[in-house]
Amino acid sequence: MFWRMVFGTVIRQRKKMFMIAFTIALGVSLATAMLNVMLGVGDKVNKELKTYGANINVVSKDASLISDLYEMENKEDSNSKKYLKEEDLPKIKQIFWGFSIVDFTPYLEKYVVVNDQKSKFIGTWFNKHMELTTGEKIDTGMKNLKNWWKIKGNWLTEDDKDSVMLGSLIAGKNSIKVGDSIEVKFLDKKVKYKVKGIFESGGNEDLNIFTNLKTAQDLFGVEGKISSIEVSALTTPDNELAKKATRAPNTLTPTEYETWYCTAYVSSICYQIQEVVEDSVAKPIRQVAESEGKILDKTKLLMILITALSSVGSALGISNLVTATVMEKSQEIGLIKAIGGSTIRIILLILTEIVITGILGGIAGYFIGLGFTQIIGFSIFGSYIIPAVMVIPIDIALVIGVSLIGSIPAINYLFKLKPTEVLHGR
Repeated sequence: MFWRMVFGTVIRQRKKMFMIAFTIALGVSLATAMLNVMLGVGDKVNKELKTYGANINVVSKDASLISDLYEMENKEDSNSKKYLKEEDLPKIKQIFWGFSIVDFTPYLEKYVVVNDQKSKFIGTWFNKHMELTTGEKIDTGMKNLKNWWKIKGNWLTEDDKDSVMLGSLIAGKNSIKVGDSIEVKFLDKKVKYKVKGIFESGGNEDLNIFTNLKTAQDLFGVEGKISSIEVSALTTPDNELAKKATRAPNTLTPTEYETWYCTAYVSSICYQIQEVVEDSVAKPIRQVAESEGKILDKTKLLMILITALSSVGSALGISNLVTATVMEKSQEIGLIKAIGGSTIRIILLILTEIVITGILGGIAGYFIGLGFTQIIGFSIFGSYIIPAVMVIPIDIALVIGVSLIGSIPAINYLFKLKPTEVLHGR
């Protein structure tokens, strides 16, 4: 009898039940989309932010010490004898969080003379293809790491041994164009290079000259050596544990150390890089790392707020619909009470009807939400967002919670309903 009454009501009042299901479907679809984006947005936003440069800088211990004590990093030859080994570079991709390393590139820099003016001459990778001992193949370098640069001409390739790229400021000062040749003086050496490209970075790099790493090593006479490394890594925003590890790593308990080491904090990635690159110091570029964390936190907060507001809106909509439904059935409910039906049983009947309708609406809303998730993924991030399994139990709890909360005014009305009054039409 109970289930006959439940399904009878659903069929007789199918328009109102459809509206209840539709209201829940809207709320669940929006919640599903926001939760899936929120749970998958970390790497997506991180990858978008990675297009704007590195967030970790690696130098030798001696160069780091000199820089910290005397602030000599911009002075001529301040780190001329402080090198890292080029052979250690592939190891960066082999650390515990190697898959979080998006791009990296080495630098070898010294001052040279061009047209009687001192300029920084920097050797680097532009698009280096590497095959690691693990079997992984990667392409990394400046072309990926600095892809916002505006280029006149072309990027250098690994085969361009006698070519350079000039910053727009040094090119403008000396009236140098793409295709011209420049003479570079270093100590007693004079070498001519062809200008293959002129770049505009919008920063101090526009005063520099870039070439292939091997070309710079040959000019400076330092085979297999590099000055520094820039690393772009996907990181997790810092929390109290990460801050504690940064301040005083020796104070971490074994459990805290394991958690910190096995989480992609920028500090733990720096620590692991130092483990594999001999005599190195890896430091986060704080402005970039902290900005990434703040953007991610604010993005997630926005998603949670939208989800909460959609749930509140659904609850209010259901509240009105359920109350109207109960008021329409007031005489039927009054008759049930008059023949001995308890208020609790009637409330259970109403709630069962609403929850069943809500579940049907929730199922439809979940699949609609998956569609919204991919629309957001492709329109904003240009890629597919993998649906998170944990969204399903959250949606179930949301459907039940919204259905119950939305039924509270109707339940309150049922408690106050008097059979004698409603049966007499009052």
